[in-house]
Amino acid sequence: MRQALDEAAKAALTGDVPVGAVVLAADGSVLATGHNEREATGDPTAHAEVLALRRAAAGLGEWRLNGCTLVVTLEPCVMCAGALVQSRVARVVFGAADEKAGAAGSLWDLVRDRRLNHRPEVITGVLGEECSSLLTAFFRDR
Repeated sequence: MRQALDEAAKAALTGDVPVGAVVLAADGSVLATGHNEREATGDPTAHAEVLALRRAAAGLGEWRLNGCTLVVTLEPCVMCAGALVQSRVARVVFGAADEKAGAAGSLWDLVRDRRLNHRPEVITGVLGEECSSLLTAFFRDR
């Protein structure tokens, strides 16, 4: 999560909401990282999670990220939750809950919906205070 927080800080430098993500292989090694780049690129899909998942898949040469873990500073939104389910990650770990748009247990629980063919494990609240503080400071300064 500390590496995801470092990524989140990079997002704030370009005016993006400070969210960072890391994809870990089954052995714990880092496959890819990402941070929000919507403002920097003008791409509405350039969320930290989507970018990290794309980079991990490209690095592996395989869209199935079986056994991988997505670590992200903020609970994934519906788009990102759908992407992580489709990529077949084994688990998602997030820091701060997102009561307004979270799709991993707060507002929705897309990732654990029993109607889907894949349901990753969800671990919440890892360094939650630090993740929340980064976001609070960003929006306070805006």
